[in-house]
Amino acid sequence: MADSLNGKAAVTGIGETAYTRGTDKSALALMLEASLKAIADAGLSPKDIDGVIPYSLGPVAEDIMTNLGLEDVRFSAQTPMGGASAVAALQCAAAMISAGVAKHVLLALGRRGYSDSRVATRLAAMPQFRLITEFENPIGAIAPAQLYAPMARRHMEMYGTTTEQFAEIAIVMRRHALLNDNAIMQKPLTLADHHASRMISDPFRLFDCSLESDGATAIVVSAADRAKDTRKPVTILGAAEGHPDSPSTITMRPDMTTLGLAKAAPRAFEMAGVKHKDIDVAQIYDCFTYTVICEIEDLGFCKKGEGGAYIEGGRLDLDGDLPTNTHGGLLSQAHIAGMNHVYELVRQLRGEGGRAQVKDAEIGLVTGYGDLGDGSIAIMQRTA
Repeated sequence: MADSLNGKAAVTGIGETAYTRGTDKSALALMLEASLKAIADAGLSPKDIDGVIPYSLGPVAEDIMTNLGLEDVRFSAQTPMGGASAVAALQCAAAMISAGVAKHVLLALGRRGYSDSRVATRLAAMPQFRLITEFENPIGAIAPAQLYAPMARRHMEMYGTTTEQFAEIAIVMRRHALLNDNAIMQKPLTLADHHASRMISDPFRLFDCSLESDGATAIVVSAADRAKDTRKPVTILGAAEGHPDSPSTITMRPDMTTLGLAKAAPRAFEMAGVKHKDIDVAQIYDCFTYTVICEIEDLGFCKKGEGGAYIEGGRLDLDGDLPTNTHGGLLSQAHIAGMNHVYELVRQLRGEGGRAQVKDAEIGLVTGYGDLGDGSIAIMQRTA
């Protein structure tokens, strides 16, 4: 079963709106705009869509069906894993396609993360909120930065990870965002800027934290036999999700430095039939700078505790060993809960990355990180 989804589905269409801080459009309007672009990019019409997976914190499948006039939707689903949802939805879509349930599945994510639902205000919608209230809230942890900060501090104390290494992540993401016209942050970031930014929750400073933003991204996933007739499909080689030990509360976890991705990554690599050295480009969920370091370890690019040293020396740059978040990521492009990471990986593997294009990118991966450590991963390949 290791190769059960390998080659069964492909991303055939991608669409995005402008990413902004402030909008007069609803989350649904943004989602519909991105969806129509993705469907058109695939060379399809709305009537071809027979599966829908919307983001769990937003408009529902029926909203999309009604407004796009979808006539024969054979399944709808949600993958309620916070920032791991978008990539987990790729696995869900590929599985339904492999089972013969659908042929063209629309994944859509629209949000007013700046204008309406800031990250801190969404905690009550998390299924883990009851346990967070019991164990984390009494020590003052009520927002993601406060919940995840002890994970980062633990990593620093155990392995010597530094704020300079956190800053390296932020600086590289900003450097890539400057090459992207649809990125919110368009001012260079220096080490001094990072260190001078205000403390949010020790050890996280302002520039260690992802943006709050408005916008939408949509993806069309199609059956392999149908993908041949689309413009430029990108094949899904492997996909998986994983959940950390003690998934509902961080402070009860035996190891706060290991995420659900550590369980998912080996399954995805085995399914894809590729090695780490085969990965040409990576889009790694970057809600915080530390998260990137931790995910790189859990992906297996280095041993646990070596992520800080691994990312030094330009390794994540466009010409580095592991070009990462070539669009600017959540830290500097926009926080579209990781669906913009999927968009960017497809763009890179198509050779449409513009000024941020990684040379000869053929195989890449994208990850998601959600809630209190849920992980998701997809490995994709350029179509010959």
